[in-house]
Amino acid sequence: MFSFRIIKSDGSARLGELITPRGKIETPVFMPVGTQGTVKAILHKDLLDIGTQIILGNTYHLYLRPGVEVIKEAGGLHAFIGWGRPILTDSGGFQVFSLSKGRGDGRSRVRVSDEGVEFRDHIAGDLHFFTLERVVEIQEAFGSDIMMPLDECVEHPTTYAYAKVALERTINWLDRSIRAKRRDDQVLFGIVQGAFFEELRVESALRTVERGLLGYAIGGLSVGEPKEVMYAMTEIVCQHLPWEKPRYLMGVGMPEDIVEAVARGVDMFDCVAPTRMARTGTLFTSTGKINIRNERYKKDFSPPDPECDCYTCRNFTRAYLRHLFNAEEISAYILNTIHNLRYYHRLMEKVRRSIKEGRFEEFRSSWHRSYSLQA
Repeated sequence: MFSFRIIKSDGSARLGELITPRGKIETPVFMPVGTQGTVKAILHKDLLDIGTQIILGNTYHLYLRPGVEVIKEAGGLHAFIGWGRPILTDSGGFQVFSLSKGRGDGRSRVRVSDEGVEFRDHIAGDLHFFTLERVVEIQEAFGSDIMMPLDECVEHPTTYAYAKVALERTINWLDRSIRAKRRDDQVLFGIVQGAFFEELRVESALRTVERGLLGYAIGGLSVGEPKEVMYAMTEIVCQHLPWEKPRYLMGVGMPEDIVEAVARGVDMFDCVAPTRMARTGTLFTSTGKINIRNERYKKDFSPPDPECDCYTCRNFTRAYLRHLFNAEEISAYILNTIHNLRYYHRLMEKVRRSIKEGRFEEFRSSWHRSYSLQA
């Protein structure tokens, strides 16, 4: 029902195919984030038109609204949102641990123990308790294709001692999650933690791999550390993961980070960047980022990206998008989102093609030269 195979490799970069009950996913792949059962400012039909293979849902947010029972009675998450392609749900752990930063009065919303996580939600402040078993139970009610177990996310910087505690807790939580899993039509990935300590990252990778799961995720990165540290940790972990299993770098998704992570052996990515930045007027293009709000685009009648084939670039100009954005028209968010997500999918298509043709390093170098990173 689920399988993964490497079709071709070029250095550490891998061209693969992940088979799920709801379709084939070509990797490396970018997964748009549909936090509350929808990718913001874009319809499902447009997601399909621009090449979306799989989307991500968030257990924490969907548990709060509309609630587990509503989704279960609807026939699962796919039926509830009207999406027939694969869905990956994260555990909600990152969102829960983000609440630990406090609420402005010096008190944390979160208490962590070996049994799970107690937290007050960000909506009404109600008290909840996520056990490992409950998180699996929720995701099984959702019926997502790929589930993530609850793991302990640590901030940057952190101490070696606490990173070790979080690693042990994450491994123990994974074992309980594996025992709690009941459905055969869903797969559970393991998550590698270890903060920014090479020894702990290697230990976490090796111990997680011992569980013999279908896929493995790298968590706890892109939380404020320098990029070179993120790249180093990614490379170290990938060196200790099975070659024949998919690798998912959680929450990392700026274009330059995707290209560099693919070079280190990563297959799957998700990030809110393309959709969130679209709603603030930042567009990704072949030569870098542009801020469509800028005065310089007032009479720029060229497409956002002349190389892009999306609906936005085929029909509208930078000047028009600037006008829509400054006029606060909803269509500005929609058109910007269509473009940014298509940019990401085109990037992944180019990455896959370059690996297939054995010229990934050439592509990597030329891409960095052309992508200026200037907003």
